[in-house]
Amino acid sequence: MLKVRYSDFTLEVGCDEAGRGCLAGPVVAAAVILPTSYSHPLLNDSKQLTHRQRELLRVEIEQSAVAHSVAMVSPQEIDRINILNASIRAMHIAIDGLNVTPEYIVVDGNRFKPYKAIPHSCIVKGDSLYLSIAAASILAKTYRDALMAKLSVEYPQYLWEKNKGYPTREHRHAIEMYGASPHHRRTFRLTNSQLQIPNL
Repeated sequence: MLKVRYSDFTLEVGCDEAGRGCLAGPVVAAAVILPTSYSHPLLNDSKQLTHRQRELLRVEIEQSAVAHSVAMVSPQEIDRINILNASIRAMHIAIDGLNVTPEYIVVDGNRFKPYKAIPHSCIVKGDSLYLSIAAASILAKTYRDALMAKLSVEYPQYLWEKNKGYPTREHRHAIEMYGASPHHRRTFRLTNSQLQIPNL
């Protein structure tokens, strides 16, 4: 059973990201503040849920949350500032987008940079421990998956509707065959051969 709160603050926001290990597409982060009495039998780490469960929970979270926000950082920005900084930046932008100011921030993982003067805690595997982080993980993943499916219409050769930009064998092979798209992260190892990848 996931816990509602880590701190004693009412307006505690949970943050998580999706797409950090991908070869293509943005990194997407979400910030969610849930009511103090919130509970849901299905809500868990997004990786433990089916696609259908995540989609159902996305609607539920958006309807029930005190506040929620989703933000992304582009592949070009990832290449410029690195994926860790880009992930943290996406979380900061998501917090910026909330319609209330949180009193405390809980983040999945072990790295974060202070946001304004608001206290924060990093929690390893936080998305399987706290409801707000689990909710953020679901929003981040569902929004990113939908975006990658949309981009796949324009670039069908990479099979993003299936692999979502992650480094599958088929994805790497497609990059070797067709080159890198404008949505690929140039600072990542895109192919197994580590050859210079031409532009499309």
